[in-house]
Amino acid sequence: MGILKTVPVKVDYLDAGTSSTEGDTSMAGTFRMSYAQACAEHRWDVPERYNIAADVCDKHPRGKLAMVYERFDGYRADVSWGELQDLAAQAAHALTAAGVARTDRVAVVLPPSPETAGVFFGVWKLGALLLSMSVLYGDDGIRHRLTDAQAAVLITNRANAPRFAGMGVRVLVLDDDLLTDHPTEHETVDTHADDPAQLYYTSGTTGVAKGIVHAHRYLLAHNEFVHCHDVRDGERFHGMGEWAWAAGIAPLLGPWRLGAVQCVYQREGGFDPHRQLGFLARHEVTNVFTTPTAMRSMMGIADAGTRYPQRLRIVCSAGEPLNPEAIRWFREQYGVTVLDYYGMTESYPMVGNYPFMDVRDGSMGKPLPGWKVAILDENGRPVGPGERGEICLESRSNPHYPLGYWNRPDDTERVFGGEWFHTGDAASLDEDGYFWFEGRADDLIIAAGYRIGPFEVESACLEHPAVAEAAVIGVPDERRGHVVKAFVVLADGHEPSAELARGIQQHVRDRLSAYAYPRLIDFVDSLPKTLTGKIRRIELRRAGQNDARTT
Repeated sequence: MGILKTVPVKVDYLDAGTSSTEGDTSMAGTFRMSYAQACAEHRWDVPERYNIAADVCDKHPRGKLAMVYERFDGYRADVSWGELQDLAAQAAHALTAAGVARTDRVAVVLPPSPETAGVFFGVWKLGALLLSMSVLYGDDGIRHRLTDAQAAVLITNRANAPRFAGMGVRVLVLDDDLLTDHPTEHETVDTHADDPAQLYYTSGTTGVAKGIVHAHRYLLAHNEFVHCHDVRDGERFHGMGEWAWAAGIAPLLGPWRLGAVQCVYQREGGFDPHRQLGFLARHEVTNVFTTPTAMRSMMGIADAGTRYPQRLRIVCSAGEPLNPEAIRWFREQYGVTVLDYYGMTESYPMVGNYPFMDVRDGSMGKPLPGWKVAILDENGRPVGPGERGEICLESRSNPHYPLGYWNRPDDTERVFGGEWFHTGDAASLDEDGYFWFEGRADDLIIAAGYRIGPFEVESACLEHPAVAEAAVIGVPDERRGHVVKAFVVLADGHEPSAELARGIQQHVRDRLSAYAYPRLIDFVDSLPKTLTGKIRRIELRRAGQNDARTT
């Protein structure tokens, strides 16, 4: 079994100094590497034969610490690589006994745990495809994925098993000693780097979720853990994303591949910022992947920095746009500048911020070394500084390019068959080459001839002390063509009123312009979102046709 021949370029440190990010006191030293140097020295080195389980699990010494696991009820365990390797082998035997063969799809609906990780590796040891889904998915969403993927089996726990009766798939229950009676040795099959390994489904923000097939090699493209996270062997890492989508599984596998110790918290119910920050502090986590949704939840704790002191060195965020005010809040609380990076289920990361480069709050940063990303106009030409265009990735510029959409050959050819993969996301460049997110390409609002990006309006709304969350769309207007409408979730202690709406409008108008402020405001209890935290604007557009509550 051939493993990756070289490790991606690591940044070099001086013994003393501060980071290049102003106000950030968390870095151990000053980075010698510049962005230009990182790009110039980067090389993709993908072996012909490659398997995720072999590179992420099998290669580690058995006695080395792999995971610090804590459950919501207080149970805690230190898990060695030997224990995970045994679980992976037992999972491979259990799946084989259930009739799973190479290229079969194995569905998993489990909370994060050592056994769940063992199941993941067991799937890849057999050369099967992993389809992991969240326990928070609705039954219809799971049924669609199971049916569309034609899953051979579904592995779940006893608490969730009754949900899947009648869904036409064989259910294996982890709690019923599924793994324990099997041998702790199992060979990892010899797979080609191009063999399929992972089946993700899109978030469903604009329509039915589509399956995206990634090859084993896709993990090798996740160099954000080198350049953004600067993962170090043996350091404690925590990813807040669920093990059901790319922004949950990649932050599990990528740091493990580089030798980190994963700190895993199995929570009960929804996200609790107090429990989350307490977990990070208790286990002295130094490297974190978070999401804007989680950060906005933490922002409700005014004294987070003193109540939950941390040892954070690097914190990165992805999954949806990261508003500048969230970055500023985290810096004020913890002296750490959150590094935002960008990507999609089809391909990520594409653009990011780095410890060795100045961070401009609210910017997505610059393309990852080895990723050929451009902002193109409707004619496929690069835009100039300050101009809005579509974020596009050169289709086969790195090992992450997908094998295609599951059972959708026409969509695969249309989306991935050309020179560029068109993300559908809009952005602009500043004069120094930093990317600035401006929303979905089709979310552009044109009001009285002015082109308005919803993200900048949402960010300005969030700077108002009464606003906890905001989402913006354009609604038809006879005189202006369209006007800006904001859906606003208020912070604790504030009540909807016409006076407050006018205050928010004036706040945005003062910060942006006389044409970009929301002329219509609806106060709502919550925003419609996917489970990954992305706003479902298609639902807002439907709601936006109703009469505004305040104007």
